[in-house]
Amino acid sequence: MLSYKAPLRDMRFVRDELLGFPALFASLPGCEEFTPDLVDAILGEAARFCEDVLAPLYRSGDEEGCTWTPEGVRTPAGFREAYAQYVEGGWAALSTPPEYGGQGLPPSMGLFVEDMMGTANWAWTMYPGLSHGATRTLKVHGTDEQKQTYLRHLVSGEWTGTMCLTEAHAGSDLGMLRTRAEPHADGSYRITGTKIFISAGDHDMAANIVHIVLARLPDAPPGTKGISLFLVPKKLPQADGTLVPNSVSCGSIEHKMGINASATCVMNFDAATGFLIGEPNRGLNHMFTFMNAARLGTAMQGLAAAELSFQGALAYARERLQGRSLSGPKHASGPADPLIVHPNIRRMLLTQKAYAEGSRAFLYWLCQLVDIADKSADAAERKRAEDLMALLTPVAKAFVTEAGYEAANLGVQVFGGHGYVREHGMEQIVRDTRIALIYEGTSAIQALDLLGRKIMGSGGELLRGFAAIVEEFCAQNAGREDMAPLVAALTATGKRLEGLTMHVAGVAMKNPDEADAAAFEYLMFMGYFVLGFMWARMARTALDALAGGTGEADFYSAKVETARFYFQRIMPRTESLALCVEAGGATLMALPEAHFAL
Repeated sequence: MLSYKAPLRDMRFVRDELLGFPALFASLPGCEEFTPDLVDAILGEAARFCEDVLAPLYRSGDEEGCTWTPEGVRTPAGFREAYAQYVEGGWAALSTPPEYGGQGLPPSMGLFVEDMMGTANWAWTMYPGLSHGATRTLKVHGTDEQKQTYLRHLVSGEWTGTMCLTEAHAGSDLGMLRTRAEPHADGSYRITGTKIFISAGDHDMAANIVHIVLARLPDAPPGTKGISLFLVPKKLPQADGTLVPNSVSCGSIEHKMGINASATCVMNFDAATGFLIGEPNRGLNHMFTFMNAARLGTAMQGLAAAELSFQGALAYARERLQGRSLSGPKHASGPADPLIVHPNIRRMLLTQKAYAEGSRAFLYWLCQLVDIADKSADAAERKRAEDLMALLTPVAKAFVTEAGYEAANLGVQVFGGHGYVREHGMEQIVRDTRIALIYEGTSAIQALDLLGRKIMGSGGELLRGFAAIVEEFCAQNAGREDMAPLVAALTATGKRLEGLTMHVAGVAMKNPDEADAAAFEYLMFMGYFVLGFMWARMARTALDALAGGTGEADFYSAKVETARFYFQRIMPRTESLALCVEAGGATLMALPEAHFAL
């Protein structure tokens, strides 16, 4: 059975040594008091909550699942009690606005906690997870009345939030949505329609649920330009503080491959009372405030899968006796050697480790950019952070979840047949993680966003900004013998990416289908490149620590060796991806549709 241990030492390495969060907090207005000791104390408490409360519910929640009843969805045993502890502990209010009762910590702190909560129990974490996006959307686009009525309850965790986009006939094509919003005499609207795949759409953990819903006004233009955004509570707050049921109900819950303890709901809005958020017909623009936060949260699921699967596989590989080393027995006194002595097992474990720790560095860097964009007094710094976030968010969402899913499958493989049965918990990670490659925009949709909107749409400016950072790092370390192989590989891969970008831009100008044909492999290439950049940075930090003398030589040596493994055994994948990009779309479109018939 899986046992989760929060990787606090690795988290501290990335935060304090690699990315310099203490100096960042000291420079941001209102964040000066968040010293490393205070941050460690907060995260230490979060780790105990995750290890002692959430992790034990991971398997039992999956086994029991959620239950639909006419009165509402019931969550698995222990989930309500865990959520009550979460609210009582103030975790919901950690990185939320002080003016609405929040603690006002930098946004990154909430994401650090989500790293642990999501790894301990992703299905449970989804219930409060979307509340943060709802809070941010209302804070940015809501009216003063909406903020006063709803934000304090969302911030405290008394109420939770959802994001209601998808409809059965439309999927990711939001321009086809049909949910209607009819104006009412009192200034509210009556929302009618059905949304599907709504995470935490109904449950018994909070007193109220605030749905953020996309719908069309009667005079709306067709397509995505005719979408508006509405606030539709499950229960309508009254002046005396009571809650009155709204015409919102859960029609059913999906029977899914994974995250069975998370209620994925079909939500019916039957002339439900709703309130316009922001400007009419600008709903999709406003919803991106929510969606971008959700994309970064979903990337965390990829990290969570890699971390949890690695922890499970490593423990098993150390204990399981199986076969003898080909170079001679390593544990001669036993009947067989432990799995961890075999090179192929090491290959899988190191791949998991490289993905988990590399993804943590990547996502924490994005967390740092969120802090700067949210709180820096320097307008130029905010703009730089926003540009990097715009470019790298689709890479994080798609690549880290793809890598996390690969790591989860490797965990099953390390266990062999025992990984395929439920009692060890490894197959649950695979099932739970598979959705991460789909929701909040599939990997292919993220790839088109990256290549079309972010790179070509900016005339290459966003990519040049990131490339300059990598080039500066390589120039700073060009003379270091201990960094030479990593810097050489990073430099060569950067030049390859530059050439690929020019190639795709050129062919896509003649035939737009070429962008779609190249997008996924292009994004994966860039993902490996970004993770390579993070591993090169981690290697430099670790090498400097070793050179300066340290009592943790094993920890830092492991960083250096994992970086070398990444560059020798994983980074070369970029070349095969480049060849796929250069092959173009001709072979994809050559087969006539009729020839696909069985």
